[in-house]
Amino acid sequence: MAVPKRKVSKARRDKRRSNVWKLGAPALAECPQCHTLKAPHKACPECGYVNPDLSVKDGKIVVKAAAAAKTEEPAVEETSAE
Repeated sequence: MAVPKRKVSKARRDKRRSNVWKLGAPALAECPQCHTLKAPHKACPECGYVNPDLSVKDGKIVVKAAAAAKTEEPAVEETSAE
């Protein structure tokens, strides 16, 4: 039975495993409507557009809250004058 002659040091062991934990960058695609970067095959987080070739009839704006939040002004808090 094959047995290692010496203990593998932590540095040598960790060098061998160094490529296992690397993460790749997420893939991004350009939204055809607003031209911002978004995850492919998902609705655009900026304008809510869904590409028609994703089994949706005609290109639709699905997420209306994102589009409405862009046009809406931020709420101003009222303070009570006492």
